[in-house]
Amino acid sequence: MQILYLRDINPHEALDDSLTRFWENQSCDAETKTFAEVLARGTLEKRPAIDEQIKKVTENWDLDRIAAVDRNILRLAIYEMMFCADVPPVVSINEAIEIAKKFSTKESGKFVNGILDRIRKDLPRPARTPASGEGTPPTPS
Repeated sequence: MQILYLRDINPHEALDDSLTRFWENQSCDAETKTFAEVLARGTLEKRPAIDEQIKKVTENWDLDRIAAVDRNILRLAIYEMMFCADVPPVVSINEAIEIAKKFSTKESGKFVNGILDRIRKDLPRPARTPASGEGTPPTPS
């Protein structure tokens, strides 16, 4: 989410430059770094489709009116829900709620939950179990 936020506020910076700058201030193993970058790159690649999903369920709200942190939490969770078949949608929702509680406002968890639950209902896959399919990023072992 932090990588996506950084890209959202610095959209003209090259992605590789953003990633280099981000990792300078982080301490994690190579596997976690790779996993985070796969998710971030995938989310950025699918962002137009993801943003359409957000717009569809947020009537009377412009995407730019959603707080940048919340917007990027939503984008990441929706990417997982739509394109990561090995992650059950409810897991993505629960993780997004926890991230919102940690990084955003007191009410963000409820807001994120409401948006993601609406999107989950339209998914053509089970909510509580992984589905098989392509487009799944590698998961750390």
